[in-house]
Amino acid sequence: MTHAHSQLAAHKGLRGDVLLELKRAQPLTARELADKLGVSRNAIRHHLKELEAAALIEYGREQRGVGAPTFAFRLSEAGEALFPRAYEETLTQLLAWVAEKSGRAAAVEVFEDHYRELTRKVLAEFDGADQSERVDLVARLMNEQGYMAEWQEAAGTFRLAEHNCAIRAVAERFPEVCAAEQRFLRDVLGAAVERRTHITSGCNACEYTITFGPQPGGAGGPRESV
Repeated sequence: MTHAHSQLAAHKGLRGDVLLELKRAQPLTARELADKLGVSRNAIRHHLKELEAAALIEYGREQRGVGAPTFAFRLSEAGEALFPRAYEETLTQLLAWVAEKSGRAAAVEVFEDHYRELTRKVLAEFDGADQSERVDLVARLMNEQGYMAEWQEAAGTFRLAEHNCAIRAVAERFPEVCAAEQRFLRDVLGAAVERRTHITSGCNACEYTITFGPQPGGAGGPRESV
């Protein structure tokens, strides 16, 4: 499990697990949550009612294939706020000030410098590491910054998913930051990196496909770095 904000830590046990599952793959029905967490639907419904009463989740009708619509749950704005945001308000204000004083390019350069320094430090730790170890190290680094990252490998291609954007407000105002992150992954891993989904576009995660080159076939389940 990744490190979450202290407010999230207040929701222990099954309630906390429900919040984490919704963060990873919302919207989810009560049945889907029960199956994922290995508990009864009655137990899930009890906690869903508590979370709804606390205004941390909300529900709506979802059409899932043929048949009548079903109710599915997602995090509310207050529920999303439980997850780490890495001082995004302060960062946004700082970058806005830099942009006003020295231009937008100067504000973006702040993050470019950050990723250049991060690349230098990470490459120093890569000595002798194979491809999966490199991806795992990067995922662990992202988790330390609150991104809820996990990865998996299939047929020589890696999938890296970040389920939380720790600087979402910054990314929405300065989308160049997202491009800088993608370049960081490409440079530090020495691989082709393609963004498949984007949180700021309404997706549940920022997901990247990472290709190092021809690799032996193989499959693996998701691995979450802690």
